[in-house]
Amino acid sequence: MYGTIFNLKVKSGHHESLLRLLGEEQAKPKGMKAFFVMDPDNTDEWVGIVIFENKEAYIANAQSPEQHDRFLKIMEHLESEPKWTDGTYIFSETTN
Repeated sequence: MYGTIFNLKVKSGHHESLLRLLGEEQAKPKGMKAFFVMDPDNTDEWVGIVIFENKEAYIANAQSPEQHDRFLKIMEHLESEPKWTDGTYIFSETTN
């Protein structure tokens, strides 16, 4: 699995608008396994995690015109571009 962890510095008063945008019904990118956004207790920046089945699917999504358009819409609600940490997930554990 491959993906990114990122920090979002949301503009004041834009939190609900950004949540609505993130929750809009849209086609799930090919190869995407999961997408999470957290509002941490100890910072004012949200943290996001995206997981794809492999690096190729992640890169294909990142380079798609649809993702570029979505990113531009997201940026309208952010103070600055997210900080990205891309890489291979080497361990996971989930429960149902």
